[in-house]
Amino acid sequence: MAIKDTPEHWQVTATATPFQGNKTSVRTDDVIMPDGRVVKRDYQVHPGSVAVLALDAEGRVLVLRQYRHPVRQRLWEIPAGLLDVPGENPLHAAQRELYEEAHVKAEDWRVLTDVYTTPGGCDEAVRIFLARELSEADGERFEVSEEEADMELARVPLEELVRGVLAGELHNTCLVVGVLSAVAARGGDGFDALRPAEAPWPARPFEA
Repeated sequence: MAIKDTPEHWQVTATATPFQGNKTSVRTDDVIMPDGRVVKRDYQVHPGSVAVLALDAEGRVLVLRQYRHPVRQRLWEIPAGLLDVPGENPLHAAQRELYEEAHVKAEDWRVLTDVYTTPGGCDEAVRIFLARELSEADGERFEVSEEEADMELARVPLEELVRGVLAGELHNTCLVVGVLSAVAARGGDGFDALRPAEAPWPARPFEA
């Protein structure tokens, strides 16, 4: 048997939305279990996200330090953002986030990995890109606000980030998955063997 995630849909007999937020909502589904019982499952409905592991010619990763209120911590992260427009091309969204958060552009883009952040309680899907051949973006810097107005920017060697992840010092999902995936890809078939930037993404279908 191939070790591969597969689509499946258990019957839902009723659904409700007890909370509707600005970007996400909470849904309650009545789901029929394999033994015939019906149970309620509450989960967050999320538009999806993209993240960018931007790797420069010196092997350093572009990271941002940002306050995250739910966990009451200032976390080191890689550039990331929501897929605000239904059907939005994730590559275009990733390029936008890299420009807005770091004022950087990249010439080489690959899909590093696709993940569900918390599949037991949220349907958020994230596509993490590898971006290389970095340079400063043209034009003026994007004007940030709210938590992003207090962000710090740094370039950190990939190996130092891996050390921080394994030491329990770095916790952001996209950073953790991104840096460990990058090391695995580099030590395997190489970055050029990664999926192309426009590879299909069944979790969040998009227009090329």
